[in-house]
Amino acid sequence: MDVAEFRRRGREMVDYVADYLENLEQRPVYPDVEPGYLRSLIPTEAPLEPETYEDIMKDVERVVMPGVTHWHSPYFYAYFPAASSYPAMLADMLCGAIGCIGFSWAASPACTELETVMLDWLGKMLQLPECFIAGTQGHGGGVIQSTASEATLMSLLAARCKAIRWVLASNPEKSEAEILSKLVAYTSDQAHSSVERAGLIGGVMMRKVPTDNSYAVTGDILKKMVEEDKAAGLIPFYFCATLGTTPSCAFDHITELGPICNKENMWMHIDAAYAGSAFICPEFRHLLNGVEFADSFNFNAHKWLLINFDCSAMWVKKRSDIIGAFKMEPLYLKHENQESGLVTDYRGSNELNQTLLKRITKSREIHLVPCQLSGRFVLRFAICSRSTESHHIQQAWRHITQLTFELLQEPAH
Repeated sequence: MDVAEFRRRGREMVDYVADYLENLEQRPVYPDVEPGYLRSLIPTEAPLEPETYEDIMKDVERVVMPGVTHWHSPYFYAYFPAASSYPAMLADMLCGAIGCIGFSWAASPACTELETVMLDWLGKMLQLPECFIAGTQGHGGGVIQSTASEATLMSLLAARCKAIRWVLASNPEKSEAEILSKLVAYTSDQAHSSVERAGLIGGVMMRKVPTDNSYAVTGDILKKMVEEDKAAGLIPFYFCATLGTTPSCAFDHITELGPICNKENMWMHIDAAYAGSAFICPEFRHLLNGVEFADSFNFNAHKWLLINFDCSAMWVKKRSDIIGAFKMEPLYLKHENQESGLVTDYRGSNELNQTLLKRITKSREIHLVPCQLSGRFVLRFAICSRSTESHHIQQAWRHITQLTFELLQEPAH
């Protein structure tokens, strides 16, 4: 597909999507198919020759649509809201085209910084305490996760790491395995299954706290369980509160639970995946009172805020707690601004190659990252773009050679 056809097909796809959404009410909300229906409708092997675009779009209606549960149908009342909007679809198209992977600041500064600023905006809309806002000097901040399940797991693993370090500081003779075997986490018996799954992945004991008549966890029940476990030699370290449970949209009493967690040095994570978007409304903001006691907070913007899946917003009170738990810095991910293949082998010192890389980066004509091989600082040259041709590589090589020559001519080298 060349640029001209992409322009044409792109317009056609926009029309198809617009027609789909405009007439969605006419489609059955739930498919009338049996398990395995699709296999007989398509070949058993991938085609050796490409099919026409027209045939592919016919297959969308013939093969795909009969098996789609239409989450955006006005007759869909299952699971949870799945937000969508025309602006979000256009944004997805742009994001797909740019296609940057924002795993570090250096990987794409705009991606990293825009995420941080937007999460500050959203946090302020929710009236989160200042400690959760990154700003320019704050210790907290927000980050986008794929799902609330992922946010819960991240918070539990960070809490586990923090608890182990805390115990080791006063009991250096203990092993990490011994400490891990005594850690205990808590959550509501109404909590989403992903919380219990996070405990399984994290290898820690997870106790379910009984709820009251309104299906909410109260402070007295949690306090009693924590005291019992401490008396048994266990180490309570984490509690996941839920604001808006999946079965009944119940709200745990975080104004009671928060002080208990703070007193016992337990990490409190608030899972507001389902109902968190509502806290933007002034008339519902009181339901978030008590968030000031939490160490982390999460809700799914892709449920009510017209944002396509996946956009699960998570805030932490101390970024260092999360960063410290997962910090691994291979050389190719290191960068002087980190926190905000083929190999070119110049047989100079590591210091010389480090200086050369800095000049290559500063020139902004090409972009490389280094790696470490047998103790040597190596410039790693990888072909990454589908549009790279030999003349691009030759131009890059000339640029590297010129910078190297200039560097070697300097008196210090």
